[in-house]
Amino acid sequence: MDVTTLYSIGELSRRTGLSVRTIRFYSDSGVVAPTTRSPAGYRLYDLDALLRLELLRTLRELGMGLPTIRRVLDRELSVAEVAAAQADAMDVQIRMLQLRRSVLRVVASRGSSPEETKLMHRLTQLSGEERRRLIDDFMDGAFGTEDADPAAVAMVRAATPDLPDDPTGEQIAAWVELAELVGDEDFRTRMRRAAVRQAAGRPLDIERDAGEELMEFTRQKVAEARESGSNTVALVIDDLVHRFAEVFGRTPDTEFRHWMAQQFEEAHDPRVDRYWQLVWIVNGWQAVPNLNPVYPWLIQALRDDRAA
Repeated sequence: MDVTTLYSIGELSRRTGLSVRTIRFYSDSGVVAPTTRSPAGYRLYDLDALLRLELLRTLRELGMGLPTIRRVLDRELSVAEVAAAQADAMDVQIRMLQLRRSVLRVVASRGSSPEETKLMHRLTQLSGEERRRLIDDFMDGAFGTEDADPAAVAMVRAATPDLPDDPTGEQIAAWVELAELVGDEDFRTRMRRAAVRQAAGRPLDIERDAGEELMEFTRQKVAEARESGSNTVALVIDDLVHRFAEVFGRTPDTEFRHWMAQQFEEAHDPRVDRYWQLVWIVNGWQAVPNLNPVYPWLIQALRDDRAA
């Protein structure tokens, strides 16, 4: 192709696939100026203008704005720089679309109310930075005091919840519940107390006073009862209550059962356990047993009237 060849707007339109009206707009705006004019006053364009139009069309199809394209054509920006920035912007848009899709799937599967739908949408619309700030506020509220236990803080921060870009419906539901939970002042107090105990590995008073032998026996019997089913619950609990009552010099009655439940409940706060369950779900981690697997079963059995 001869570099001296000149093209009319119609010829450019046929070569680039752009309409005559579009090329005239680009020409009037100075993005692709005419090289010269014919004796009759018609605009003519050289090979460089043709190449600029072809690049312009490609960049427009990739979603770039005209001001940015003008800077690329004028060599103020490289195509690589613009492509990288554009790709980053599209990543953000894709993540938001993925979140919206996940929310819609949760709403469709759960039959969510308008209020719940709005809450899910509002919480999942938070950017990654805003979600981290929400958790940081919780950390500061629960552990931001001068006497905060460093080990407890490190333990909780090591398992910071982080909603993925394309979450499942279960992860979205868990994140919404988690966001509500960490904003509760009572929960922050419970979390601080439980985390300090867990990080320190400090035994409960009832564990210390009952002795390692009875506690090991308890763990063994509870494990066996959990595996064998509900038929043995009453017998196991009745036996344990009598053993503990003997050690503590108490009467193995209903009042003592409730006292035992309260003592073991200090290491098993249902809301704290729920927090860890939600963190595992949000982060997509493999489900792990409860931090104190014996106590939830034991507390429930002690409080169950059938075991009384």
